[in-house]
Amino acid sequence: MFSGSIVLYNNEATSLKKAIDSFLKANNKGVLYLIDNSTSDVLKKLANMERIHYIHNPSNPGFGAAHNVALNLAIEAGYQYHFIINPDIYFNVDIITPMLNYMQDRPDVGMLMPEVLNEDGSVQYLPKLLPSPFWIFRRKLKKPAKIHQKFVDKYELQKVGRRTIYNSPLLSGCFTLLNLTAIKELGGYDDQYFMYFEDFDLSRRIHRKYKTIYFPNVSVYHSYDSGANKSSRLFSIFVSSAITYFNKWGWFFDKERIKVNKETLKQFES
Repeated sequence: MFSGSIVLYNNEATSLKKAIDSFLKANNKGVLYLIDNSTSDVLKKLANMERIHYIHNPSNPGFGAAHNVALNLAIEAGYQYHFIINPDIYFNVDIITPMLNYMQDRPDVGMLMPEVLNEDGSVQYLPKLLPSPFWIFRRKLKKPAKIHQKFVDKYELQKVGRRTIYNSPLLSGCFTLLNLTAIKELGGYDDQYFMYFEDFDLSRRIHRKYKTIYFPNVSVYHSYDSGANKSSRLFSIFVSSAITYFNKWGWFFDKERIKVNKETLKQFES
């Protein structure tokens, strides 16, 4: 009925096992694909259950392209729903069943994301409005400081009630449930992105024809590292992906972005 996938790349085995166990123990029906982009297949040892399918993918085509391998296998196997799982995600209760139930009852939902928490229990504000190029780098630079929080509150929808379920045009790819009917119709991740912005792109494409729902009735923990803020190589990849995204969707003149953002904010008008 459903599957999930984790893309690996030289991960630390202990934290990765935590992600794997979270998914498999939450619901005993799901199949998990491990797509390993590492040069070595040393992480294959974690595929120690019948429900885990390990695929070594040392060409390392990128995050989205590797998840596409699993999405194609899931579709071929006849699954209806598929979870995208980061290797630094974990959860302690069954959040799988409530997410599946919500999507099964609403065929117009193409993507669903739970509340995502830092390890200290604070909220990561991951649903967003569609960004302009200026917004992306303004958020990274956090300047001018005096008005930064007001800007972030709007972009990240931080003032929306914590338990509000709503339709957001941009959901993070760290943990999402995909309706494979939507994927068959619209396609999976765009392979142009090696890493970063592939989730922006997929969420936006799905949002055009389906609802992309933030579902904070359940929560997962995410050990967010913000690598692009610490590594010049990752920041270079981030910039390259941002250019790819805005070349595709429009830079400063994007009528669809303006329309979608207005429709999103209108949900919260009293």
